[in-house]
Amino acid sequence: MGKKLFVGSLAWATDSSSLKAAFERFGDIEEATVISDRETGRSRGFGFVTFTDEGPTQQAISEMNGTDLDGRPIVVNEAKEQAPRGNRGGGGGDRGGYDGGGRRERW
Repeated sequence: MGKKLFVGSLAWATDSSSLKAAFERFGDIEEATVISDRETGRSRGFGFVTFTDEGPTQQAISEMNGTDLDGRPIVVNEAKEQAPRGNRGGGGGDRGGYDGGGRRERW
C-alpha cells in the first residue's frame, strides 16, 4: 500500500488547505494538493493527499470514501502511479503512399 491517496469528486470550493484539514486526523500529511486547470486556474475536481508514512492510508480510505466534503460526497482510493509524461508511446509511423521520390505508389 502506498502513502498517496487520490481524492475525487471534489467541490469547486475545496482547496488544498481544506483538503489537508479533512485528512489530518488520520496522520501526518506530507502534501495535500487540489489539481487545477492550467489555463483557468479552476479546480479540476480532484486532488492527492500524501501521508508521511503508509500506516494511516487504509483507515483514511475506509472512513473518508463516500463522505461529504464541502457539500459533495468524495471518492477516496489509493493513487496509481502515472506513466512518465515524456514518452507515452503512440506515434503514427510510416504509412507508405509515397516512394520518397514524390511519386505515388500503387497498392
